[in-house]
Amino acid sequence: MTVVQTEIPGQAMAKSVVETKAGLGSERRPSKVAQAIRAGEPFEAEVHDELAGETAILTAEKFSLWYGQSRALFDITMKLPKGKVTALIGPSGCGKSTLLRSVNRMNDLVDGVRVEGAIMLDGSSVYSPSVDVIELRKRLGMVFQKANPFPMSIFENVVYPLRVDGERRKAVLTEACERSLRAAALWDEVKDRLKDSALGLSGGQQQRLCIARAIVADPEVLLLDEPCSALDPVATMRIEELISEIAERYTVLIVTHNMQQAARVSQFTAFMYLGRLVEYGTTQEVFGRPVLPETEQYVTGRFG
Repeated sequence: MTVVQTEIPGQAMAKSVVETKAGLGSERRPSKVAQAIRAGEPFEAEVHDELAGETAILTAEKFSLWYGQSRALFDITMKLPKGKVTALIGPSGCGKSTLLRSVNRMNDLVDGVRVEGAIMLDGSSVYSPSVDVIELRKRLGMVFQKANPFPMSIFENVVYPLRVDGERRKAVLTEACERSLRAAALWDEVKDRLKDSALGLSGGQQQRLCIARAIVADPEVLLLDEPCSALDPVATMRIEELISEIAERYTVLIVTHNMQQAARVSQFTAFMYLGRLVEYGTTQEVFGRPVLPETEQYVTGRFG
């Protein structure tokens, strides 16, 4: 992998856009963002003023990524507000998951990947040659689209990151397991069968188990890559409730195709299209009063 370093000193909201879309057109400045992006013309993202007052825990600065000769991300510049939930939305293939995986360097595992620009965690580049990637991923918990419990007991699944880190004290592991399962709203359902295989859990329980495993080491940021896409509505509701609860303790970055979900769980929303950041602001503004027509058209289902 080649790295080029750059120095860096709810649903009601979505509904409101649909109800007012007829009036929005006359109030918004003309925009041909989608056409400009498709033509490869210069484009600057619309970043709302509210973000200026937020403390950033994670910052991307002109970050670009290539898979071989194919460019997937184009000069992404954005900051992730600390202690908040930020949703990445946009059509399939727009670069949401690629950006998410770039944060904890999961794309390092893909042959031919090359990046330019920078992603900073608490002011330090995650792509610095001196960075220990294993240590980095302890600070950036990751939950994937499909639940991936290990073929071991529920208990061992949860404490696995601590065991990898060398923790062997039974009391510490036991306390950490209960704390994480409670935080993942799973403790009451599994407390009497911690020695049972995690593979026997339902899909929704497995995903909550994966969240418990991701937070057991107390990461600074939790990365969620479409965590509800394979779940039924009831399990999805439980995961959304969980996201709202853990957001009080963690910064969360979530990729989702579900507009109502983004509106329900996030405080900030970033709209992406063809590898570019298009519009980024509070969820209330992005869904209720977006600046760009393309954003309005996407969140109301008329684009993308």
